[in-house]
Amino acid sequence: MGEGETGGGGDGGTGGRGDGEMGRWGDGERGNFDLTLLPSHPPTLLPSYDARVLKIWKFSPSVIYFPILMTTPTSIKVPKSTRYHNAALDYYTGLTQNDYLHYGYWDPLPASDDDLTLPRMRAAQEAYAVKLLDTIPAGVSTILDVGCGIGGNAVSMLDRGFKVEGVAPDPIQREKFIKKTGDRAPFHLSRFQEYQSTKTYDLVLFSESSQYMSVDDIVSGSVKVLESGGYLLMSDMLRKDPNYTEGIFSNCHVKTEMEAALIKAGFKSIQNIDISAGIAPTLDLGSVVLRTYGLSTASYVSALVEIAVPPIFALGQKAWKKWLEKPIDEILYSREIYDRHLCYEIQLWQLEK
Repeated sequence: MGEGETGGGGDGGTGGRGDGEMGRWGDGERGNFDLTLLPSHPPTLLPSYDARVLKIWKFSPSVIYFPILMTTPTSIKVPKSTRYHNAALDYYTGLTQNDYLHYGYWDPLPASDDDLTLPRMRAAQEAYAVKLLDTIPAGVSTILDVGCGIGGNAVSMLDRGFKVEGVAPDPIQREKFIKKTGDRAPFHLSRFQEYQSTKTYDLVLFSESSQYMSVDDIVSGSVKVLESGGYLLMSDMLRKDPNYTEGIFSNCHVKTEMEAALIKAGFKSIQNIDISAGIAPTLDLGSVVLRTYGLSTASYVSALVEIAVPPIFALGQKAWKKWLEKPIDEILYSREIYDRHLCYEIQLWQLEK
């Protein structure tokens, strides 16, 4: 507990504590508590939170015990367009029940909508990992996986013998990453632009994570952590149309701006693979599922609410028009938006010696 804080915590305080102890309150007491490490939460698994002292009202008529690990994660402001993108990825992850947080690579392409199935989607996500990792040059040993998610790509790289470290600012992802990789890969809880590394790496990987940071941060951060002659491997959706500035994919970087910044910083292009066509069926699948199941279910629930609670139904209609109609329409027509304004590329760059 910081100096000047009130409440239990010291010897003889209201709800005394020690390392691994439990807090104890009597009837009707109110108390303040700070961060305590419990035996069930070893330090290696604890997210790096900002400790927040919380007040809790005890309403049980008897004395109770409870853990004193009460924290609030550091807040990082995320643009609305990126949050839409995240929601889409979470949607696909929920559909597939897979550990990969990416769109997948469909090869062969679906012959018709009948081929847009969840098993094919899972296979596409596995194929994407293979396609991406096959691009890693010979001689690479150490890899920093930027925006590593919950560890899907990291496990694939570890299984190929690479030494992998992950970096991301999400404490929930940290917990899942450590569980998924089995402690084989360190996780750094940090935004890439704030990551302070004590070592350099042979390759920095951005797999669908570039849109979470600026072009300058990607370039300068990569130069800082790469060995001389090291590689930057980026696989992501990019805007081929710089005039596309508003919509669910507008958080993606402009292709020409990204490439110009890398060249200016001393990178040279080694390989560029356009896999736009192989990514697109995932958008088709999302639209089909939303149209077939999502909207029909929403329509049914809406009808029930209209019958049971008409005032709530009226409010829901206003909310739909004001906040939901446009993003839902964009999801339904995401393939058309994608084909018109975006591309998806795997780019391999080398920092010149």
